[in-house]
Amino acid sequence: MLKETSLDHIIIDPDYRDFLSEIKKRYQTAQLKAAHAVNKELIHFYWQLGTDIIEKQANAAWGSKFLDQLSRDLQSSFQGAKGFSVRNLKYMRKFAETYPQLTIGQQAVAQLPWGHIVVLIEKIKDPEAREWYAHNTLKNAISRNILIMQIEQDLYSRQAKPESKVSNFKNILPKPQSDLATQMLKNPYNFDFLTIGSEAREREIESALTQHISKFLRELGVGFAFMGSQYKLTVDGDDYFLDMLFYHTKLHCHVIIELKATEFKPEYTGKLNFYLSAVDDLLKSPQDNPTIGLLLCKTRKKFKAEYALRNITSPIGISEYELIKELPEKLATSLPTIEEIEAELSEDVAVN
Repeated sequence: MLKETSLDHIIIDPDYRDFLSEIKKRYQTAQLKAAHAVNKELIHFYWQLGTDIIEKQANAAWGSKFLDQLSRDLQSSFQGAKGFSVRNLKYMRKFAETYPQLTIGQQAVAQLPWGHIVVLIEKIKDPEAREWYAHNTLKNAISRNILIMQIEQDLYSRQAKPESKVSNFKNILPKPQSDLATQMLKNPYNFDFLTIGSEAREREIESALTQHISKFLRELGVGFAFMGSQYKLTVDGDDYFLDMLFYHTKLHCHVIIELKATEFKPEYTGKLNFYLSAVDDLLKSPQDNPTIGLLLCKTRKKFKAEYALRNITSPIGISEYELIKELPEKLATSLPTIEEIEAELSEDVAVN
């Protein structure tokens, strides 16, 4: 029911608000479908044009300036249309060379925006890695800039390769949660966004990660929600503090992250196992899955970590982390020392 109070203002009842909300959702859905359909046709056009260019350059005697002429003619015919530069025509050719049997609508890469495809064919030579990045980008709606960052940080090697991971997820968790948890795990975790040295202590690393929580969440991956650092749990009157506590929206469970600025030691798993039991009793709701623990150490020996997990009944993953990588020796020796900088500053003060 609508009650008109003036020509410019009406009071709306809940039914009208629901109706309006539904119309908005349907329009947004239609826009997304239209954009997806347009992108699908555009990618098919680019691939077909790339295929045609390969064929013409192989069979027609049109000379080395063929692409320059084609670019000028297409831009003249379709003024205002983007995508017909010589550089982009070369990308289309490379796209067709990289995917000679492309199936539009079935392969992940064919469902991505053109800018993402250009990044994949330019930056990744390994077909298996390229396919993994395409699927990961499509699944998690990764932006082009984030995709570039993931490639530069070698996310494929750190997350996709099972031989680099140590956990007991497959033995402890039911499917599909065990698969999701294993996919989530990385080795090593890259903390090069922190402005601290490689000898930083655990509390320094934790504090820096908290200060850069958005970047840390990006490194952890999709689904992590931060609940707090030094999260207090009270058991039998004694207080215990978790380094960092998260909730994972896809795994539907709490995730404890413990940081160790040393090489992995087997006794670390016992303490983390205690924390996992406490969180399951004190924080976990009936709808939640078992709490997962991630133990991030400065270094980790694979067999030692696997032995430590063998009889642990709580789900734990053990990985390394990396801070700022060491500078190349030539560059490092060319930089001034702290003493030299201080001496130069002292001279400047004296002159002024």
